Amino acid sequence: MSKQALIIVDIQNDYFPGGKWTLHGADAAADNAARIIQAARENGDLVVHVRHEFESADAPFFTPGSEGAQIHPKAAAREGEPVVLKHNVNSFLGTDLKALLDQHKITGLTLVGSMSHMCIDAAARAASDMGYGTTVVHDACATRDLEFNGVVVPAAQAHAAYMASLAFAYAQVVSTQEWLDANRR
Repeated sequence: MSKQALIIVDIQNDYFPGGKWTLHGADAAADNAARIIQAARENGDLVVHVRHEFESADAPFFTPGSEGAQIHPKAAAREGEPVVLKHNVNSFLGTDLKALLDQHKITGLTLVGSMSHMCIDAAARAASDMGYGTTVVHDACATRDLEFNGVVVPAAQAHAAYMASLAFAYAQVVSTQEWLDANRR
């Protein structure tokens, strides 16, 4: 039987309305993430919060020590739940996340959070490459419109493209309800 962990990636104040880098659907994704967090706690799964801070005060968002870089109340850590501070897109790069998971003998991960096209994508691919059974809860993740070479890619399309890519080879991609139905213990 696999030992499970929930990894909550970057559900931080700057991504919500009024923040420096607002994401499309941040509130709805965080509401779904909160449902997953509650169920994981009830199941006795390891719940790990990942918080991103850039190292420079002139960063566009998540500046060191700012209110915007703090975890949003919808995903707040409870006493005793580890909070991993990262300075890179990938939650494993330059952090003790893998050591923490190994210490708890974790073999399966569920990912929720932001941004779908960056930190969720990087964490899911890294987790899969490290051999973890990886699940991404797609409607508990959020992103924003992207732009490349003068072409604007709406957030919903960017999100769908990244989820489709992850589902192809790196993770099981499910809805909140599907995850809850499969993980009732």
